Amino acid sequence: MSKRTLPLLIIAVLAAAGGLWAAQGLFGPVTGNTTATPSPAVTSITLMSTPRVLPAFSLQQSDGTALTTEKLRGHWTVVFVGFTHCPDVCPTTLAELNAAQKQWAVLPAANRPRVLFVSADPERDTPKITGNYAHAFNPDTLAATAPLPQLEAFTRSLSLVFMKVAGPSGDAADYSIDHSAALIVLDPQARMAGVISPPFDPKAIAADLIALSRATP
Repeated sequence: MSKRTLPLLIIAVLAAAGGLWAAQGLFGPVTGNTTATPSPAVTSITLMSTPRVLPAFSLQQSDGTALTTEKLRGHWTVVFVGFTHCPDVCPTTLAELNAAQKQWAVLPAANRPRVLFVSADPERDTPKITGNYAHAFNPDTLAATAPLPQLEAFTRSLSLVFMKVAGPSGDAADYSIDHSAALIVLDPQARMAGVISPPFDPKAIAADLIALSRATP
């Protein structure tokens, strides 16, 4: 194993387990069906015992408006961080989330869960490109990106990681983004409430989000 390969392997391991590790190791005990207030039992989401308040953030949406904490209030939200040039994990995950979105479309729009796709590749993914990519999977998906410092602060607050990795050609334009594969669940107060670790089961994710949404006053 080369010295260059080892860091990438470490990132790959973090991508698979980072979200769950963060919830368990950094934010205290985690159970399968407990939050600060009573909630229905869930099978796909590891809910935190106490939801974590996020620091203020502002991401840029494809329509030119800012995506802030206030705009995420009132709905359960599933956050996925990726990039549009991703060859496998991102399109697969967005397709799986689309399957879940179709199932929870039975809920009224006022409390329907939402998906937020955030691009960690602002060098290539403008807000418009990010939106077009996400909306190709489901038009209801929220999509945003931001300059690198804001992205790093936002993902760090969710205990997610991403890193730019040079491609084999050595050309500056030839690169990829290694990123966490976990999904982060925000509650209707836009707090970090749980983690969904791969592999993903769209039916289970939809059932859990429907139950949580219906249980929310």
